Amino acid sequence: MKRVTVVAATAAMIAAALTAPAQAVPTAAGSAEQTEYLVLYKEGAAPADAQKAIEAAGGSVVTVNTDVGLATVRTGDAGFADALRGSAAIEGVARNRVIGSVPPEAKASATAARAAAQAAQARSRAVEKEGRDGASPATWRRGAKDEPLADLQWDMKQIHADKAHAYEPGDKGVLVGVLDTGIDGSHPDIAPNFDRRLSRNFTVDLPADANGTVIDGPCESDPDGSCTDPNDVDEDGHGTHVASSIASPINRLGIAGVAPKVTLVNLRAGQDSGYFFLQPTVDALTYAGNIGVDVVNMSYYVDPWLFNCTDNPADSPQEQQDQRTIIAAVQRALDYAHRHGVTLVSAAGNGATDYTKTIVDASSPDFAAFAGQQPRSRTIPASCVSMPSEGEHVISVSSTGISTRKAYYSDYGNGYIDVASPGGDVYDTPDQTRDITKATLAAYPKALAVANGEIDANGDPTVPYVVKDCKGSTCGYYQYLQGTSMASPRAAGVAALIVSRYGHRDHVHGGLTLDPDVVEGVLKGTATPTPCPNPPAYTYVRHLPNGTTVTATHTCEGTPQNNGFYGRGIVDALRAVGR
Repeated sequence: MKRVTVVAATAAMIAAALTAPAQAVPTAAGSAEQTEYLVLYKEGAAPADAQKAIEAAGGSVVTVNTDVGLATVRTGDAGFADALRGSAAIEGVARNRVIGSVPPEAKASATAARAAAQAAQARSRAVEKEGRDGASPATWRRGAKDEPLADLQWDMKQIHADKAHAYEPGDKGVLVGVLDTGIDGSHPDIAPNFDRRLSRNFTVDLPADANGTVIDGPCESDPDGSCTDPNDVDEDGHGTHVASSIASPINRLGIAGVAPKVTLVNLRAGQDSGYFFLQPTVDALTYAGNIGVDVVNMSYYVDPWLFNCTDNPADSPQEQQDQRTIIAAVQRALDYAHRHGVTLVSAAGNGATDYTKTIVDASSPDFAAFAGQQPRSRTIPASCVSMPSEGEHVISVSSTGISTRKAYYSDYGNGYIDVASPGGDVYDTPDQTRDITKATLAAYPKALAVANGEIDANGDPTVPYVVKDCKGSTCGYYQYLQGTSMASPRAAGVAALIVSRYGHRDHVHGGLTLDPDVVEGVLKGTATPTPCPNPPAYTYVRHLPNGTTVTATHTCEGTPQNNGFYGRGIVDALRAVGR
């Protein structure tokens, strides 16, 4: 569905906003030795002064996000970062990635490339796919009144979204931006609500790094055969699942999203392999603010550091500077989006850790080509932050299972978690063994199912975690996933219902708008308060398919009205729309 037409007086401004937010600048000839940096200008500094400082230090500006003052710079000068320190026009410098030609060994078969990329992506998101292995086949039946797969959507019932639709299904003038790996805009259970005109791709896939390590795999192996994907493609599946959870329409096919009549905008910031770097995140957030997006969902953290520390002794001075720059640049973009009416919703993380305590992280830096380093163990004090989930103005969402217990993988922390939402827990079963149907079900790109061998020549699923539904000759595919990545979009969907219910006309962009602080207040104020377990030290037991048993104890701190497992409570769509 298209957004309502903007008033004539603002047409020129909107046309300008629809262009890419990064201003292109001629690039110097590249070489295999070049390195890419992100340079954050000081607030209030003249862009011309900042660019002169960059050039004097031996850098060549590639693009500039003028909304927040973040430039992508390439240089072959090893002393570039040191030369910029102390400049009156520069806030910080962070390494981005090594630039180099793709070696011949990276051009493996599509199968080998995808396997390598998946192995390289052994990060916190891995838990989302855990429920897909070794599960018994999913069974379903058609409901008489609801969408055909509604019986499998326990998550909708937990937050009363199925009942809320009778009062507020969402308004097409409400835009929800999905900062993720993309959206399959052709999926029949997404297409009616997908705005291709406003959607953008802010990143380019990287087949391999300069050392030959496979990242996203050969471009020719992608379903669309390109590393620069169109704005309606998702070659990972994560973003499509998120988008479907928010706004799959009620159309007698498959499932319904939490807000089935709002408009989806693809703000692709993540690569096929699941890496989300700083520049695409900043560009996507500022673009969201410029075009009048009402809610964004961010189910990821900004690579390469899961936790960014300003002065961790475990990090070198350059690494500390990198992390300070990431914090400052992301926060500047979050502030910009918030000022422009965007409600910011983020997944809390899948590390099963308390963010308010000192922990040990062994996953960063997670990008193999980042200054030639591999992940290492670091002690992380609570002062370090994961971005964007710990950014100011961001609603951080933990995950619940079907019983409403906090999911075993979900990060938590009193003062960190704002609200909870269903994201699935395949071990939330009476016997604590894995059950695929306790994950969450949402749309899956058919091209990926074909590429991964998950459907046969007749189009029927060959794996238990993929479900098919057809209406006449039109068929849609759906997959089970679990994670805070799945919890966050359901909370974002409730936020979209709040804007739909209480928003007022946006005289600048058209559609509806509502102050993000008001949206957050309603979301928290209508959540169902959920107390800590009794006793608060809760032990999770999981009987794995290989016969082993895993236990872990998480301690919930806080009050029944606000605690580290659930924040202000489990979001409730029905209460949020005033019923």
